Amino acid sequence: MEADKVARKERLERLGADLLSGGADASEIDTGTPHPARMYDYYLGGHDNYEVDRMAAEEVITIVPTIREMARANRAFLGRAVRFVARQGVRQFLDIGTGIPGPGNTNDVARQVSPDARVVYVDNDPIVLAHARALLAGHDPEHTTVIKADLREPEEILEHSLVRGVLDFDEPVAVLLVAVLHFIQDSDDPIGIVRRLMAAVPDGSYLVISHGTGDFDPEGAAAAVRSYDRTFAPIVARSKEQILRFFEGLDVVEPGIVQVPWWRPDGEVSEQASAIWWYGVAGRKG
Repeated sequence: MEADKVARKERLERLGADLLSGGADASEIDTGTPHPARMYDYYLGGHDNYEVDRMAAEEVITIVPTIREMARANRAFLGRAVRFVARQGVRQFLDIGTGIPGPGNTNDVARQVSPDARVVYVDNDPIVLAHARALLAGHDPEHTTVIKADLREPEEILEHSLVRGVLDFDEPVAVLLVAVLHFIQDSDDPIGIVRRLMAAVPDGSYLVISHGTGDFDPEGAAAAVRSYDRTFAPIVARSKEQILRFFEGLDVVEPGIVQVPWWRPDGEVSEQASAIWWYGVAGRKG
């Protein structure tokens, strides 16, 4: 156990060095406030998180014992959604709020279907960026890149030179907002953000969303939401009807909006899937 702690500390120090070598300010790394991306990494069994993240994550686990299963189900949903969209002929992916990279990244999954797929990762956490830079070190920058930007400022993302250098907005783009919109407060106009993103992509593009909800266990979800209030990004659990509003003007593809394990499963769905409080849904423009 002590060896694991030492290895984790060394890994995080290397990530900090990578971040600084990329020209970022060390003050950007906030190790005093729990961050959802690092908590999510902990749920998935990762080691790239700090004590403050682990303490906050364990607090959530006591409230929602199935949160680890939820995180794994969401990661699996991402993979199935990327494969589905790629099989529809879409070769460009804008993955916003990507989180700390792990097995089954968007670029790996997409290229299993389309070897020439282009992917842009977007996140606002410096630790995530350090991981992503390391992950992409051996990739062609004309096909895969990562930028630091905030979903709440979609124009900054859409007009970023690296985004425009990798993605061709005259061709369909899959906009991936997987487990990120529930961190956007209503006061930040999440529906307006999504509409601005989708207005920038042509017909044939897709929107993919997974989102936390209180529909299945209102009291449990409310307690989990409260536990995130002291993190870098508090959560808003939205209903099915509220989530579907993001898809107004788009054609929602089968099976519609469902709990993520039931979105185009590639195997038998466990009975425990009913305890997954995240919806998954995809829609096509035009």
